[in-house]
Amino acid sequence: MRNIWSLMKKEIGAYFSSPIAYVVISGFLLLVGYFFYSLVSWFNAQAMQMAQNPYYAQHININEMVFSPLFHNMSIILILVAPLLTMRLLAEEKKSGTDELLYTSPLSVGQIILGKYFAALVMLAAMLGLTALLSIFAFAFGNPEIAPWLTGYLGLFLMGATFIAIGLFFSSLTDNQIVAAFLTFVTLLLLLVLNWVASSGSGTWQSVLSYLSLSQHFEDMTRGILDTKDVVYYLSFSSFGLFLAHSVIQSRRWR
Repeated sequence: MRNIWSLMKKEIGAYFSSPIAYVVISGFLLLVGYFFYSLVSWFNAQAMQMAQNPYYAQHININEMVFSPLFHNMSIILILVAPLLTMRLLAEEKKSGTDELLYTSPLSVGQIILGKYFAALVMLAAMLGLTALLSIFAFAFGNPEIAPWLTGYLGLFLMGATFIAIGLFFSSLTDNQIVAAFLTFVTLLLLLVLNWVASSGSGTWQSVLSYLSLSQHFEDMTRGILDTKDVVYYLSFSSFGLFLAHSVIQSRRWR
């Protein structure tokens, strides 16, 4: 565990020793802040209109009208952010030639993978934590439900963890960071839109595509529904991505 912790601290330091962390975090916060402001403005306009009718006023729900669409927008932004967080993790080691030193070090392949994976997860958690500060205004001046808010952020973290595992795998395949980022982006985009493809199918094919879709398992979480099958899906997908990265590094280590 000490080796994983040391490598994780090294990777986090590498993020902040270059412009990557600052650019990614700033861009993520700006985009999320813009969507949050737009949704709150729209919610206020709708609330003022509904307030004139007692029936509609009872159906005003800030979670459904602000946070649920915000979480979906954030999931799309994560598709752009995740490749930037993962593209250098292993590809840079290979390009700079330091991979040989890393693979011949006392660290096991599993420790290398987990150390780099956890470092990216810390970056993800930090970004999501900073965006959560925006919710202070909603809780201070409104009455959102805490459960959908918490499950929404949990879903974002699990989805982001899956994105990072996939990105780590593609970073292990090449020494070109741009190629790793592009392959990660395309794969994540395809997994996200599988639900739309499934809507045009039927039978077993539709069920399989719906289950594989990242967005399908995220939908319930934004509404405060925490189903173990959704959590298992993201954990399984993350584990599979880490397994693939481990297999690539293991085969390269013993060549």
